[in-house]
Amino acid sequence: MNTVGPYHNRQETYKYFSLPFCVGSKKSISHYHETLGEALQGVELEFSGLDIKFKDDVMQTTYCEVDLDKGRRDAFVYAIKNHYWYQMYIDDLPIWGIVGEADENGEDYYLWTYKKLEIGYNGNRIVDVNLTSEGKVKLVPNTKIQMSYSVKWKKSDVKFEDRFDKYLDPSFFQHRIHWFSIFNSFMMVIFLVGLVSMILMRTLRKDYARYSKEEEMDDMDRDLGDEYGWKQVHGDVFRPSSHPLIFSSLIGSGCQIFAVSLIVIVVAMIEDLYTERGSMLSTAIFVYAATSPVNGYFGGSLYARQGGRRWIKQMFIGAFLIPAKVCGTAFFINFIAIYYHASRAIPFGTMVAVCCICFFVILPLNLVGTILGRNLSGQPNFPCRVNAVPRPIPEKKWFMEPAVIVCLGGILPFGSIFIEMYFIFTSFWAYKIYYVYGFMMLVLVILCIVTVCVTIVCTYFLLNAEDYRWQWTSFLSAASTAIYVYMYSFYYYFFKTKMYGLFQTSFYFGYMAVFSTALGIMCGAIGYMGTSAFVRKIYTNVKID
Repeated sequence: MNTVGPYHNRQETYKYFSLPFCVGSKKSISHYHETLGEALQGVELEFSGLDIKFKDDVMQTTYCEVDLDKGRRDAFVYAIKNHYWYQMYIDDLPIWGIVGEADENGEDYYLWTYKKLEIGYNGNRIVDVNLTSEGKVKLVPNTKIQMSYSVKWKKSDVKFEDRFDKYLDPSFFQHRIHWFSIFNSFMMVIFLVGLVSMILMRTLRKDYARYSKEEEMDDMDRDLGDEYGWKQVHGDVFRPSSHPLIFSSLIGSGCQIFAVSLIVIVVAMIEDLYTERGSMLSTAIFVYAATSPVNGYFGGSLYARQGGRRWIKQMFIGAFLIPAKVCGTAFFINFIAIYYHASRAIPFGTMVAVCCICFFVILPLNLVGTILGRNLSGQPNFPCRVNAVPRPIPEKKWFMEPAVIVCLGGILPFGSIFIEMYFIFTSFWAYKIYYVYGFMMLVLVILCIVTVCVTIVCTYFLLNAEDYRWQWTSFLSAASTAIYVYMYSFYYYFFKTKMYGLFQTSFYFGYMAVFSTALGIMCGAIGYMGTSAFVRKIYTNVKID
């Protein structure tokens, strides 16, 4: 038996025997080892005591009885009122059953007491399991309720490799809307790339022509000429960003999140990770730890190029930025889970294991990446000299202000992913298994292209207004996608789910905040990397005295 909990709150689960069910006569089952992913996801497997042998049919047999005193009856009534249902596993195949039901008036409550199991086998492997709940018994205080089960074995043609296919929902995930949204986003990408290349090719060509014409003027004309545009800030455009320590840590973390997303999606496309409990989470943790050098390399090299001196502090902040946010949220939600006695409460041993991964795997690998980054690409090889005195930033129209650009920058990237967000949210917060990782890969690629295009256009406008503060603007205008995703999660909570209660609500909004932050940092880093290449390119091609 795994867990039991309210149907509408998928993450609010309790041990199966926290309800006063009784245990069968069989005492033990073969050794079961819990993985890190299962421990973090609150899987609590306990043996049911049902005596089942391979290919041995069992007629309806009583395996135990419940002494229904007032306390136990109240527990069952509360569970039935809240639509509790339980999950169990036979040979790692999940099955679900409902605890009981109320009559129309909501006065009498009934418990399902008979588990009718039908198990399909192919050769010597179990390939299919069905559970039917029967035997409706009214809950009357101070009576005894007999719990029974039966097992019927039947031959099946399902191959062992395909036994999880019946849990997938192609009509939901491969719906025409899903295909249409991908096509829609794809058209947006083509339009955006066309727009960006047109703006940049035409305007930059005009700019270059104007600047080269100015080169040919004599000094008198040039003094009278109206010099304006992005060339004017060439002496400040490669000035280090404000707060370079935080900035380079964010960029390093964003590059690492991107690497993790890419690798995990590729692994999920090749291996069916949904067939094992907690394997998706275990894979993500392993890949995150293994890709720590990426974080160190990009963060460390950027910090060195910006002339940072406190590189050890930068390395620590870069290494623990994401783990601290995730662990902090988990720690807060853990207190609520312990108060609720929920199975989601993370055991102390698991917490220690996660801390050990942070200190003994992530940190040393990050150090390796930082040293490599500082030595291989830590030299500031900018195409233009940086002036000693910063140039004053001229007045500009309100819509050219960095704050406005930042707010508008996230709209298009969010527009390209929000349908996919619906499918991802539904598979995480409702009872669907997400398996269309090809779609997710396409959406990730589309998101990257849209983000880079949008930030390049934003940066071009900013530099043209002779404002050289492009580093933070390019990062934040892409990262503002996260704000829209978090706002969408509020809409999803109130209109698409029926969640209730402190535990589920804090779990939902806590982990949605973590997800949105990580997505924002990733988009920001992608936007900054693309913009950085663009800025370097345009200033390399222009003649500067």
